[in-house]
Amino acid sequence: MNAPQNVANSPPKTTVKSDGPHPIDVHVGARVKLRRMILGMSQETLGKALGLTFQQIQKYEKGVNRIGASRLFELSNLLDVPIQYFYNDYGDAIGGELGADGAEAGDMFMNLVNSPEGVQLCRSFSEINDPQVKKRVLDLVKSIAETEREKAPS
Repeated sequence: MNAPQNVANSPPKTTVKSDGPHPIDVHVGARVKLRRMILGMSQETLGKALGLTFQQIQKYEKGVNRIGASRLFELSNLLDVPIQYFYNDYGDAIGGELGADGAEAGDMFMNLVNSPEGVQLCRSFSEINDPQVKKRVLDLVKSIAETEREKAPS
């Protein structure tokens, strides 16, 4: 006769079906990519510093492969940001906030990060040290965006 199993100490069995990468993995990967691009670093350079191929960096940046805690720690040191940087704005991007054109905020962010102009804008903006100047630049960009929304056909 088999000994009874202690159900209280058994790990829970889950059957969660996944349809792609977890949203937090996609977000963290996007933040890695954004910071890497702001620094003007290639995927190959970052990969070499971590002992990885550029393909592995691509998978991290797309959220296809999850970044472990120790690797995230290494990335924060190499990219010169606190670990929290990778999670900043996660709640905002995932909350289903809609932009002017109906796209989700996360999609808008990725479009910015993937455009050459977006990278240049982020890199240049990060070089501004004066908080008042940063605020004025942000106000200018918001004003231009509002004007563009008003011009767009309804």
